[in-house]
Amino acid sequence: MEEKLFGYTQYDEHGEAVLCTYENAYRAMMMDVRTYHMKPGEKRSFCRFGEESAVLLLRGKAVFAWDGGQEQVRRKDVFTDGPFVLHVCGGKAVSVQAEAETELLVACTKNDTAFAPKLYCPEDAPYRAFAKDKFGGTANRRVNTIFDKEIAPWSNMVLGETLNDLGNWSSYLPHRHPQPELYYFRFDHPDGFGASFVGDDVFKSVDGSFAAIPGGRVHPQSAAPGFQMYTCWLIRHLDGDPWLQSTRFEDERFLWLND
Repeated sequence: MEEKLFGYTQYDEHGEAVLCTYENAYRAMMMDVRTYHMKPGEKRSFCRFGEESAVLLLRGKAVFAWDGGQEQVRRKDVFTDGPFVLHVCGGKAVSVQAEAETELLVACTKNDTAFAPKLYCPEDAPYRAFAKDKFGGTANRRVNTIFDKEIAPWSNMVLGETLNDLGNWSSYLPHRHPQPELYYFRFDHPDGFGASFVGDDVFKSVDGSFAAIPGGRVHPQSAAPGFQMYTCWLIRHLDGDPWLQSTRFEDERFLWLND
């Protein structure tokens, strides 16, 4: 099967959209990532053996339940409120009971390590200004890192979010790292769009699209003027080579812009 670099989500009759799996055209991501639309009153359960799972609330109101805990969570949308993420190890079940129209992103990857369930709340992952007023004020964005190797050393994934200012760039300066990364895009308007660069390939990003970035490729992104772009970013650690801030390498051709 040909491997692909970009895709557009399509929901089935059950409200599930598959981004990447271990076998599909985006298998280089080494993760299983899906999004879900849930109706009020609908309940979904998730449990993977031999895989850790992270359940991210994109919008809505729901009750997250897991072994030893239960919490009502709500998020107007990704542009207004911070994230709730329930992170569990393999073999631990999670249930989500929707109390309003709800959207989820569920990311899994292979991991045999046992760890205690953790519900990350907005106060655990505050947004921080990034590249503010650099590059002529065209790359302003806010970034939160929900968990990485420093926060969750037992995990084989990194999960974070980025909010671009209107029409601004992110992942800029262009950078690369050895680990594969998945970007999932949302826009604050149904007609919003941007450009997604994966190496020398360029794709039109729209609401619900995603970029599957193989390790080693530079991957800057931009939003069109007038539109705010949200990116959920997921990185799969490599065995013996986890993603760290120090393994994020900016493209040498553009380092002069930092001056």
